[in-house]
Amino acid sequence: MEGRYRYWDDVQLIHRALPEVDFDEIDTRVELFGRRLAAPLVITGMTGGYPDAVRINSRLAEAAAEVGIALGVGSERAAVLKGQFPESYSCVARFEVPLKFANLGAPQIIPQGPGTAVVGPREARAAMELIGADLLAIHLNFLQEMVQPEGDRKARGSLDEIGRLAAEMPVLVKETGAGLSREVGEMLRGRGVRGFDASGTGGTSFAAVEYHRAVAQGARREVRVGKTFWDWGIPSPVSVRELVPLGLPVIASGGIRSGLDVARAVALGARAAGTAGGVLRAAATSLEATREELHHLVHELKVAMFLTGSRSIPDLQKVRYVLTGETRHWLGPP
Repeated sequence: MEGRYRYWDDVQLIHRALPEVDFDEIDTRVELFGRRLAAPLVITGMTGGYPDAVRINSRLAEAAAEVGIALGVGSERAAVLKGQFPESYSCVARFEVPLKFANLGAPQIIPQGPGTAVVGPREARAAMELIGADLLAIHLNFLQEMVQPEGDRKARGSLDEIGRLAAEMPVLVKETGAGLSREVGEMLRGRGVRGFDASGTGGTSFAAVEYHRAVAQGARREVRVGKTFWDWGIPSPVSVRELVPLGLPVIASGGIRSGLDVARAVALGARAAGTAGGVLRAAATSLEATREELHHLVHELKVAMFLTGSRSIPDLQKVRYVLTGETRHWLGPP
């Protein structure tokens, strides 16, 4: 379920009619969290926790290892708390992916009620060990929880718990389609997190996803909330611009559909861009389709670099761009 507006189309890179670079010499390599990637691309955490996810995550991991990019997995809550389908995650550890992100949710690191299981440092380490992760991604999905009939509604204390985990292991904090503001980024930086995944509006609307689940369950209140807050949040390009000045690595996700979108994100200051939907659809088809989709993304990135005269990623970070549409209203000219 996509949001109603496509914000990345508002970022227009300035064409360079004389590139003064050969296409074959363009270098897409980048360093992210101390690891060298062949391109500034992350397959963001999407799936796991059910039998068929073994096949899908194996394809994603094998393709990511071959192309030389980063990979995240879906929430590992059920695996580390209940032992449910751990093989749907551990299959990723078999492949030499250059950078891997484990994944747990912020609502699960604080008590949601009497007797509810809480993810602490032991479970967080287990989530990382399960896939051989380099960092733990803690996702913020409170909008989604508000539309779920069974959603977790407690948030007080989550910032301190994120800081407690960040003091013991490398932590990345990611949103899930509603974006991170500079104020939240500053609070998280003060708690020792290593970086951010912006994940703003313009891609999958998880309020919309949960809206349809609420309809199926007859949860009338949550149906109304999902409809009302369908497009709630900070646009992805805006969130990137909010976070970059904080000086920590930023991954731009939320609506990244092409290599041109990756180039747009890098031009705004992101260290890498995260994509999910298109790669997931390819992985559900075959390993070859997954490889092909990733190679297409990298090739489109190189085309955008060529047409802006960018020999390297640092060059791309310096290209001029114009903001249009709704994003311009949010940010104004660069």
